[in-house]
Amino acid sequence: MIFVTGDCHGNYGRFDLPWFPAQEEMDRQDYVIVCGDFGYWDQSREQEYVLKQLERKNFTILFVSGNHENFDLLADLPVQEWNGGKVQFVRENVIHLMRGQMFTLQGRKFFTFGGARSHDIQDGILEADDPELPQKVIKLNRAGALYRIRHLSWWEEEMPSLAEYQEGEQTLQKNQWTCDYIISHCAPSSAQAALSDGEFKTDELTEYFEKIKASCQYRTWYFGHYHEDMWIDEKHRALYAEILQIL
Repeated sequence: MIFVTGDCHGNYGRFDLPWFPAQEEMDRQDYVIVCGDFGYWDQSREQEYVLKQLERKNFTILFVSGNHENFDLLADLPVQEWNGGKVQFVRENVIHLMRGQMFTLQGRKFFTFGGARSHDIQDGILEADDPELPQKVIKLNRAGALYRIRHLSWWEEEMPSLAEYQEGEQTLQKNQWTCDYIISHCAPSSAQAALSDGEFKTDELTEYFEKIKASCQYRTWYFGHYHEDMWIDEKHRALYAEILQIL
């Protein structure tokens, strides 16, 4: 079995048995794919505790990166080959699917490409080593501002590098621009516009996805990021809290 779901943000209650009873019939060769913002944030006791809880699950959790991951921690993990593409193991059954990869799972091909531009940083990115950081944080919090702190709550790696964009195109070319499913965090520009009525601005990643949408043959594209559970059309599905079985 293969399921897909949306942003967890470090809260994995949806994987508890009462909410996800299908897991009783699953094993480590069955997968739940998280479409970004999985919640790999720090090395705190709380993080270690929840990862241990996930490690006890009898199924495997796969995730692409969102715009709210700790990319410094991800960079420290070894890169390995797994089922046709590059991955990083957070735990034995918690696996990061890297950008621009093609994986074969249960006889189906999955193209993965995480990342998204944050929409909650319009009031600035603060520097963690700024001696005036405490005062600035107090002032911004009082004003209800939307800001992030570099290497604490925001990483520029939320957006792909040129090498990652190129690797994605090369992977699709090797596969004749054909796959069964695409898993990402944000959506192609046209799907994003339909979902948000134009509220979210396009960027280089959504436009990159728009080109893939026009060139690639696929069954369904699943993405998170927008905190909605809805079909945009027959081929594009936004996910948030729902766990949707696809195989």
